[in-house]
Amino acid sequence: MNSKRDLYKRFITFGAAILLLGALTAIFAFVWYRYYSSAIIEPYYRRGNWVLIGIYCLLTALFFKAYGGFKVGYLKKTDMLYSQVISMICVNVVAYFVVSLIGRHFMKVSPMLFMTLTDFVFITLWTFTTGKLYFLIYPPRKLVILYGSSQAASLVLKMSQRVDKYMICESVSIDEDPEFIKEQIRRYEGVIICDIPAGLRNDYLKYCFENSIRAYIAPKISDIIVRGADDIRLFDTPLLLCRNYGLDYEQRVVKRAFDIIFTLVVLVPVLPVMLIAAIAVKLCDRGPVLYKQKRLTRDHKEFYVYKFRSMIVDAEKDGKPRLAADEDERITPVGKVLRKFRIDELPQLFNILKGDMSLVGPRPERPELTEEYKKQMPEFEYRLKVKAGLTGYAQVNGVYDTSPYDKLKMDLMYIENYSIIRDIQIILMTLKTMIAPGKTNAQTGEGIILGERENDKENSR
Repeated sequence: MNSKRDLYKRFITFGAAILLLGALTAIFAFVWYRYYSSAIIEPYYRRGNWVLIGIYCLLTALFFKAYGGFKVGYLKKTDMLYSQVISMICVNVVAYFVVSLIGRHFMKVSPMLFMTLTDFVFITLWTFTTGKLYFLIYPPRKLVILYGSSQAASLVLKMSQRVDKYMICESVSIDEDPEFIKEQIRRYEGVIICDIPAGLRNDYLKYCFENSIRAYIAPKISDIIVRGADDIRLFDTPLLLCRNYGLDYEQRVVKRAFDIIFTLVVLVPVLPVMLIAAIAVKLCDRGPVLYKQKRLTRDHKEFYVYKFRSMIVDAEKDGKPRLAADEDERITPVGKVLRKFRIDELPQLFNILKGDMSLVGPRPERPELTEEYKKQMPEFEYRLKVKAGLTGYAQVNGVYDTSPYDKLKMDLMYIENYSIIRDIQIILMTLKTMIAPGKTNAQTGEGIILGERENDKENSR
């Protein structure tokens, strides 16, 4: 029954996405035929018009896919609407320049603005209508959580923030009788398996598989490594190969070429922004414009990362490294603006051209803090199998106070599943996070990391 339910759900979400894409494409087709087609020097015939409309449709699909604009029921309605608005702005800006290129001069902007406003109205209606219908047909899943320690409470707290999607009805300790646990699992639509010993976890996963019960699993570091493994079919016994050296030679070459080309292209429009930021920093307190700090990149190589200075001069004059807090008194007024929109990170584009960093990768950490993290998480240095990045998977998916251990797991997920397409997606998501201020979890990460690390060590046995 659950499998049919999920099949229908995918059909409904796919149909809703096709409806949205078709409507937005139709709006563009109307504007193109009504205002632009006859205004160009050599008007297109039928096939030329169709190709242009098809390109617009493809571009819209790509941006919506990258920003999660089709994820009905997955994202909150407000988050999905925000993703769609950003997508439409990007698509329509590109479309305007394409139309102007075809027309060989800057075409009238008003029809494109009218089209964008119409798009906003339609996607707002679509988002709230489909969201309401979706949750009417598919109410929150009733779940039971199977836990091994109190650290599972942090995951419950996060999932409880989405009462529209998950309803955690009961919690069961792994210390209970196995038959009682299985009986409780059968009562609900799914089970959350969090922080339990590996052997028992395997038993309950097999049980869920046998009975077609949905299982949500909080992964361990070893799980993430296995997920990146390759299948070997040379023998009649299945094998999984974990290469464990980060990116291969071909991937490094492609990634480096992409870094150089993309950075050089981006520097053209970004340089005026950097100039304004430099002047603002200098006028704020007459101190130095740039700030450099020693960080680590691939294979523990040390380098100096460059940023626009966002703190007062000598912010760490006591010599002790300290993480910046959300409302840190050391941050200057100009620095608050630079940090909010990530402008303080822009000088790192030159770190990328030098080869110290990549566009996408784990954020570079200070040597002193790396050593501190390694005391609780020996696996923290696994991040150093690839170059540090200007942005990363953990940065676009985490929030301000995501625990270092969760960020580590996200960094490893990126390393083990690297692709150039994923890099492009992360870059697009970074543009979104530059506009939207980061959110904060209800619980700070410091308490989570210590207990979770100890339990992960114990449960991996």
